[in-house]
Order: sequence, then structure tokens, then C-alpha cells
Amino acid sequence: MDSTRRHGRQVVRLAVLVTTGAVLLAACSSSAASSPASAASTPAPKGFPGFYAVPRSLPTSPGVLVKDTPVTVSGVDGTSYRVMYTSENEQGRVVAVTGLVFVPRSAPPADGYKVVAWGHGTNGMADQCAPSLAPGQAVPSLNALLAKGWEVTASDYQGEGTPPGVLAYLVGNLAAENTIDLVRAVQHVAVFHASPDYVVWGHSEGGQTAMFAWHIGPTYAPTLHLLGVVAGAPPSQFKYIYAALQKSKYAFYLYMAAVGFNLAYGNTAAPLSAITTPKARTLVSLVRNGCYNYLQTTLDKYPLASLVTHDPFSVPQWKVLLEENDPGAFTTPTTVPLLIIQGTADGQIPPISTQLLATHLCSIGAEVQRWMYPGEHHAQVIVPSTPDMVHWIADRFAGQAAPDPYAPHGLSNVLAQDCATPGGFTTPAP
Repeated sequence: MDSTRRHGRQVVRLAVLVTTGAVLLAACSSSAASSPASAASTPAPKGFPGFYAVPRSLPTSPGVLVKDTPVTVSGVDGTSYRVMYTSENEQGRVVAVTGLVFVPRSAPPADGYKVVAWGHGTNGMADQCAPSLAPGQAVPSLNALLAKGWEVTASDYQGEGTPPGVLAYLVGNLAAENTIDLVRAVQHVAVFHASPDYVVWGHSEGGQTAMFAWHIGPTYAPTLHLLGVVAGAPPSQFKYIYAALQKSKYAFYLYMAAVGFNLAYGNTAAPLSAITTPKARTLVSLVRNGCYNYLQTTLDKYPLASLVTHDPFSVPQWKVLLEENDPGAFTTPTTVPLLIIQGTADGQIPPISTQLLATHLCSIGAEVQRWMYPGEHHAQVIVPSTPDMVHWIADRFAGQAAPDPYAPHGLSNVLAQDCATPGGFTTPAP
């Protein structure tokens, strides 16, 4: 389905349903929203808490809280909740999604807690990979965000935690909608005291999520106020990343993406038979059996040549979908400030790809900053960049102008660039 048509339909629907949604949300509370497993049409996955059972009847619009329950999480400087809420799949059908909400210990401001919406990175595709199953490990730098008095939301993305189905890996619009819909779902719910002001932060797969939230947020959820986006090592320039990953230990990402697209768009729009071998198609069930380490270990047994028959960019149906999910193909900017963070030694997302992305977005009139941390690898960049990122987010919530003049100093010699950088965006050698 064409994403532009899909989002246009949803924006119109939002205008009609906003009042109804607000009433539904106001009526929900921690106790009233919880529903017993016996009322579920889909039971919780085997071994899961009963909370993950999906009720027989869901609200008819996305962004509505279904139920929530407090969870005890050691070391978190706030109150933690596991939540279920509604979003939509690629065909526009309302689905249940799970996630987490972390509320600061400090008293809420009069206008509610500002919200930081986290987009998680690649962790697998199956129910058991849901971050909400391990709340203490779900959000990096969580206490640094809570210490600022910010509420943190974290979607599992549809397909993880809530049966049936698996995660539609790298389908950017879906993950972005899931992320934004959780921010919508906590509005007007007394226990959360959430402000409509929010920033999205994601890394890796979540960096793509953040990019699509930047792209669709202002129109997808116009009653919220998206004030900034931080995209850590966001995948883009898919044609080049496809070539780079084939020769790396992360080639299994390509298989995950093929299966994820097929599950999201269906066999007609994303036929696996057009790009994979019969052997590859017998392995599809593997994505339900384990998470990141399992998939890497299991799929590494098969040379990529034994799984792939055609470069997907040479198959028209697949080329269209890959471009639709590539932030490097955006043609219109938003007015939301964007910060891209990456390590110069990133071995999963080539630093040149974020250089190309930032250069392209500047060319279409976006407000982009890019901070490159010398010597840092893919996920390791999160720790040294956190204090700098928190400062940048605080400036967005405070209404400071962009580009932000703040000089990042989480490491020595951080390369800080914006669209006015002389010579354009350049990447230093690792």
C-alpha cells in the first residue's frame, strides 16, 4: 500500500476521532484499563505474563491505551509501567502493541511531563524479543532522562510481545507510528501526567524509526508537539548498505528485512520468491524461534548466495518498497530540528551513509545537525554522547533556536556539523 495514501487517510481520520480518543483516554486508569486474560481472544504467548493477552475487543482508533500495570524495576529512578495500546498495521487494521512508560519521581509540572519517546534497535522479530519483558534493560541512559523530569515511553513495535505475527523489520512508517501512538496513548491518563510536547530518540533500527517519526510526526499526530528528533546511526542509503552488509557478519539483517517486508506488505507487493531461494523460504519460521543472537548464529550457517537469487534493487516491486523505507529518499522537509549521532568506527552503518543523508536533507531545506564521535563503534557511541544529547533535548523543550550552538564534548574532538558547515558534511577518518 502506498504510504502517502495511507497517511493521508489517517490524518483525516484523526481530525474526526480526536475528541472521541481524548474521552477514551481520560476514562482509562491503571486499574480500570487492566483486563483479565479470560477476556482475551488471543492468549499471551507461552510463558509470558497474562498481561500480554490481547483483549477480544480493541478500541477502533490508533493511539488509545488498552491497559497498563506497574512493574518493579531495580535501579530505575522512577515508576515503571508495562502498557498495551493500539496502533495500525500496513493495511490500516487496528492492532495491539505493547511497550513501557517510565514516570519521573518528581512532581509533574502543571502542563505535564515532557516526553522522550525511545525507538529500540535491532533485537530480533519475535514475541519474546519485546523489550517490555526486561524493563530494566529496555532504554539506554534511562536515568539520565528521568533525572531531567522527563517521562520516557518505549514501544516494543508491533509483532514483538503481542501475537500473532512478528515484527515488520525496517518498515519505517510502522515503527514510527507505533512510537508516536504510545505518546498519544499516555495523553489524558492521570497516572502518566504526560505533556503533548515530545522528542523522539532512537538508535540503529530505532534511528530509522526516529527518522520516520521526524518525517510523519507533525501530520500523523497534529495534536502532539514534536519538538526535536535524535537519530542514532540511522540506516539509510539502502542500496549501499545492502552491498556493505553482504560481506559482513551482519548479513543476517538482510534476511530479516526481506522477511519483515514480506510480512508487512504481503506476497503480492513483497514476494520472497522474486529475490530468495527455496531454501531461504523454508527458513522463514526461524524468525519466531529466537532473538538477535539466535538469528545471527543460525543464519550465519548459510552463505548469503544460498539464500538470495536477485539483488532486490533489480526487482521493481522490491525497489519501490526499499526506497519508500529509506530516509535518504525523503523529498520534503519538516520544521522539526534533527540531530544525527554516530561513531566514526561504526561497522554496521557506514559513516558515509549518514554524511550522504545529512547532505541530502540539508539540500531539501531541513534543519540538521550531525555529531560524529571519534573511534566509537555502533552501539558504544550511546554512552559518551548521552550528556550531549540530553543537553540538546533540553534545549528543544526550552524552545531554543536551531541549529543548537552547543558544542558536544562527551569525547575530545567530536565533529559537530550543521547545514551551514563550510564544505558540507564531511566524515573524519576513524
